[in-house]
Amino acid sequence: MSAWKTAYRSFYYEEAPPPDDIVLRHADTALLVIDIQSTYVEPKDDPREANRWAPFLARMRDVVVPNTAELIAACRARGVETIFARIACLKTDGRDRSLSQKKPGFNYLLMPKDRPDSQIVPELAPRGDEIVVTKTTDSALTGTNLRLILSNMGIRNVIVAGIFTDQCVSSTVRSLADESFNVIVVEDCCAAATDAIHRAELEAINMIYSHVVQLEDAIGFLKP
Repeated sequence: MSAWKTAYRSFYYEEAPPPDDIVLRHADTALLVIDIQSTYVEPKDDPREANRWAPFLARMRDVVVPNTAELIAACRARGVETIFARIACLKTDGRDRSLSQKKPGFNYLLMPKDRPDSQIVPELAPRGDEIVVTKTTDSALTGTNLRLILSNMGIRNVIVAGIFTDQCVSSTVRSLADESFNVIVVEDCCAAATDAIHRAELEAINMIYSHVVQLEDAIGFLKP
């Protein structure tokens, strides 16, 4: 049995039967890359913050960015639509942001849309007419016209990569599931601030809102 069928089981699904095999056809599948933006891979100036965030930055550099690049390449080669979502405000003062992005603390985000650090990292840069949606919410579905875009293109299956697992990734996954999309979360193309948070959120969303798989699994699901 494939490892993904039994991995990341929460209490609710410990005894559930294994899911069916997954087959992803290019005509009704899209890859959604969430918030892998330059601001999140920049080194921290403050030494204490640099130490706290060192494991996350290492995972981004060594795992998430290169794996997501491989996933994008595999999708492009098979004709699977690649879509990007990014956090960015339309007003320079950020007054168009949702409340969750105005509260003090980590989630306070003021990233005007044209500022360099709000752009998708160069290694994953969109090509040609690939769609980029700009959001001022955690969920890429709630804060943009992505739902309509996916519907118009006949998409039923969405492969998800990005950050942060417990925030924008999770919020988007739950929104997609509520709209009856089949969601596949690629574990080694995602990251949270810590591995513990990352794993806990994957267990929370697996089997009910999505299937959590590895990069090699996701690529193996892709069919003509």
